Amino acid sequence: MMEYAVEVENISKIYTLRNKNNQYKTDKKEFYALKDVSFRIKQGDVVGILGTNGSGKSTLSLLLSGISEINSGTMKINGEQALIAINTGLNPQLTGLENINVKGALMGLRKKRIQEITNDVIDFAELGDFLYQPVKKYSSGMKSRLGFSISLALNPDIFIVDEALSVGDKGFAKKCMDRMMKLRDEEGKTIFFISHSLSQVREFCKTGMWIEGGKLIEIDDIDKVCDDYSEYVDFMNAMTKKQKKKFMDEKFEKRLVEAPPKRFSLFHRK
Repeated sequence: MMEYAVEVENISKIYTLRNKNNQYKTDKKEFYALKDVSFRIKQGDVVGILGTNGSGKSTLSLLLSGISEINSGTMKINGEQALIAINTGLNPQLTGLENINVKGALMGLRKKRIQEITNDVIDFAELGDFLYQPVKKYSSGMKSRLGFSISLALNPDIFIVDEALSVGDKGFAKKCMDRMMKLRDEEGKTIFFISHSLSQVREFCKTGMWIEGGKLIEIDDIDKVCDDYSEYVDFMNAMTKKQKKKFMDEKFEKRLVEAPPKRFSLFHRK
């Protein structure tokens, strides 16, 4: 029996929102970024995560990578994981080279291994002298190059790629996709791939996962999920501006965490 790379059962993640209609900053609302999500992913699977903006995709990527913690449920990750996303894990005050060294040190790697990783990053990222400049001076594409290259060099068991190929030049994006194809076909890595490009998701992924309104709508063969999600997007796009606003407001209301009933004191002043 094949071992699972990720086992998730009834996980929820709650964030706090300030009420923009109330002048008091202490008046806050809580909402479910994710609610009661469950799934199991086998080792070596390549999962395309789909969903409209604000659906909970990036929240899921942060939970899978261990950067953020769940509020409830259970999550089991079998292996080392790395998140590849613009800015994630990069210190803007440090140079590209210093970021590589810090990342390696935090993982407890020896100096020799860190030097090997540095050489791999230099070869793959093609940043030239920018490697010795502070990351805060990088363009979004350059940040993506550095983050992607570091994660590749660290060679984790599980890759979580969150829109990392949506910025920068097409040549480097193709280079990254070619490398990920190799990770999929030759090295059997488990990959979670978040992208708004349905054609890219169809071509690269095996399994589809559709997150909407903080809930798992569907997990199935990639073409089946892409077809269903595409139909939903077409349904949304056919709405008028007024209809869409009403639909989105109702969807958001369902994600709010119900406040506990107010306690009334039985004490009365005379």
